[in-house]
Amino acid sequence: MDVIAPEIVAGLFLGAFFGLVAVGYSMVYGVLRLINFAHGDFYMVSAYVSYTLLLTFGVAGTANWGNFLIVGLATMVVGGLLAVAVERVVYRPMRSAATLSLMIAALGVSLVLENGVLNIPIWGSAYRAYPVTPPNAGFELLGVHLAWVQLLIIGVSLVLTGLVYWIVNRTLLGTAMRAVSQDRAAAALMGIEIDRIISIVFFIGGALAGAAAVMASLYYGQISYLMGFYVGLQAFTAAVLGGIGNVLGAAVGGFLLGILEAVGTGLLGPQWALLFAFSVLVLTLWVRPTGLLGERVGQRV
Repeated sequence: MDVIAPEIVAGLFLGAFFGLVAVGYSMVYGVLRLINFAHGDFYMVSAYVSYTLLLTFGVAGTANWGNFLIVGLATMVVGGLLAVAVERVVYRPMRSAATLSLMIAALGVSLVLENGVLNIPIWGSAYRAYPVTPPNAGFELLGVHLAWVQLLIIGVSLVLTGLVYWIVNRTLLGTAMRAVSQDRAAAALMGIEIDRIISIVFFIGGALAGAAAVMASLYYGQISYLMGFYVGLQAFTAAVLGGIGNVLGAAVGGFLLGILEAVGTGLLGPQWALLFAFSVLVLTLWVRPTGLLGERVGQRV
């Protein structure tokens, strides 16, 4: 237990980031049946935006939590607007195209965002040290030091996921989202503004990616223009593991994948961590092809 406990704790933090990005993946897939490969790069761009805002407004060193909260909220808005802009400029004109064409377009957007960041002089290819250092104050549990900021990260992830779940399942807006997901043509005949609903879905997904980017950058202390590729791949895997199209399933899949990777690293070494995690994924999908909490979704119109 002394060996596993620290890895499980580390996996919870990793899962908090995976889960938020996976929820955005899952929501977009639920509405458009689109695997948005650019979603991880919304996360990456948001990390650089928060980095720039922190430097611009002098929020550096040990965090001033009031100012840091403002920067975090601003980053979420920017992440959401970036996602909406991509949907409006790229995906909306191609909405009636074949799924493969949309996926290729998503890969193209991903490359544009990565190379765009790479060629911006103040960002570039080098790793950037995040300008805020979280305090290490906390407590001991099962021989593991838990910092308050680490618990805050998990708590924020759970709150945001719960808020999205409530919106999707308990509000009129969520009802409209589910109607568009099930039958876009029928939803339009019922007076639902399809374009508006899809834009809102993209905004929520981008905002969640922005929140995950701020928390991950704070926790790990550095950012890179390739960070979105890794997190995007892991978040997509988490969404499939939990049940793509299901908000709660995506969050559960994120936490589970994070724990599996961390435990695999602790028991077998970092070179075996992904093999261990993805082996469990394959075994899970053999038993439940739709994922742990997967559900049948309507056909794309």
